[in-house]
Amino acid sequence: MPWRRSAKACSGEARTDAQAARAAAIALLARRDFASAALLVRLCAKGFNVDTAAAVIAELTAEGALNDERYAQNYLAYHAARGHGPIRIAAELRRDGLSAEVVDAALGGGPDWSALARKTRSARFGPQPPGSWAEKARQARFLQYRGFSSDHIRAATGADPDTD
Repeated sequence: MPWRRSAKACSGEARTDAQAARAAAIALLARRDFASAALLVRLCAKGFNVDTAAAVIAELTAEGALNDERYAQNYLAYHAARGHGPIRIAAELRRDGLSAEVVDAALGGGPDWSALARKTRSARFGPQPPGSWAEKARQARFLQYRGFSSDHIRAATGADPDTD
């Protein structure tokens, strides 16, 4: 079994050390991108003082190493490519601590959600449209779980009651 560093909090003198907090933040950002609120939580979990961690995050934001708008756009692109809809993506971005303005701006530049819902439905259930209402309801529940709105679901399943 390989040796791993423990995830325990830092020692008492390192709690307010800005250089150690910056090094920890850079190490976390080297692995993957974070929203600023999520990075603050991670640094506090490592035992750094909230004020020290907030100052480091402000420095990294000013330098451009940390950017919430870029994080939201990358998150949107990745999860849209996996077949997730705008409702689910927006909820997850808000959970990560992003503001409503940043989330709305990212979703505004997203893909055609109706086309993505159709593609996601056909990838899961095949190219044939659902034949019965029971099958339409089953596919609609799947798309709803994925985070698509009712308009996107109707467009993907062809479940418009006016045309049936």
